[in-house]
Amino acid sequence: MQRDVGSFPLAPGLRAKLIGAGFQTVQELLEIGPCELSKEIGISKEEALETLQIVRRECNSNATKTAGDPEPVGKCTALELLAQEQAQGFIITFCSALDDILGGGVQLTKITEICGAPGVGKTQLCMQLAVDVQIPECFGGLAGEAVFIDTEGSFMVDRVVDIATACVQHCQLIAETHQEEDFQKSLETFSFESILSHIYYFRCHDYTELLAQVYLLPDFLSEHSKVVLTNQMTTRIGQSQSMLVPALGESWGHAATIRLIFHWDNKQRLATLYKSPSQKESTVSFHITPHGFRDVHPPPPSQTPAEVEINPRKRPRIEGDKQQ
Repeated sequence: MQRDVGSFPLAPGLRAKLIGAGFQTVQELLEIGPCELSKEIGISKEEALETLQIVRRECNSNATKTAGDPEPVGKCTALELLAQEQAQGFIITFCSALDDILGGGVQLTKITEICGAPGVGKTQLCMQLAVDVQIPECFGGLAGEAVFIDTEGSFMVDRVVDIATACVQHCQLIAETHQEEDFQKSLETFSFESILSHIYYFRCHDYTELLAQVYLLPDFLSEHSKVVLTNQMTTRIGQSQSMLVPALGESWGHAATIRLIFHWDNKQRLATLYKSPSQKESTVSFHITPHGFRDVHPPPPSQTPAEVEINPRKRPRIEGDKQQ
């Protein structure tokens, strides 16, 4: 893009710094990150991030418009919307009770917020989803990838290895009951090593690094997709009592389409579907096992894991492993 830097709605002093540092066109700015830009022209990282956001916003706005063309209208029928949603599929959690209250699993194209007290299982579920989104399509999976943005240092790669190994073993059990070539072929490349190589990990140590990463994320997601959000709980002090509430506040609550709240009942972990456009509010229990996220109750003796296939188009019925 050859648009001149001086044509953007930036402060005169900032434009002068950009031009003085040798930045002439938009393309030159879009190839640099906020941290590097702050060093190049001598401004704070926050100012650099805001500058790049303005440039990107202007570029995206102009890209959708052509002189004389009418404004684009996203028009479709309700039936078409229904077909689109049904075609998207879900990321299963390997806890059938949780998948059921979610309507089949964590739905694609919608923001699912997972919030709860420390240690209740948010990170465990995120690691489980980062693995499960990669299940091959022939097994009813999505063959996707995952981005894990870690602001607390809570990502445990050894734990992901355990979860990935259990997932691969589950698919191997399913493949044993099918003779189709695509099942065996997909297992040749579906291993815990391949799973780990498609989880893209970003460690952010402060809010500036987090903002910079969020700024760069759209470019990364143009080639990779499927991201899940978590939210810590904080204590809200009231006049008569204190309570745990999502830390990002009420305004953030409107951004997420689906909100799951994890909490404790004595020593039992519970998941409550607090917000959903299509599912009723429900609460189920879950376990964190050596194999990952699972149901509290083991499958009936007559039904082994190999007999239950993963299918995001229907409501997945993957039962948990027996407790060890």
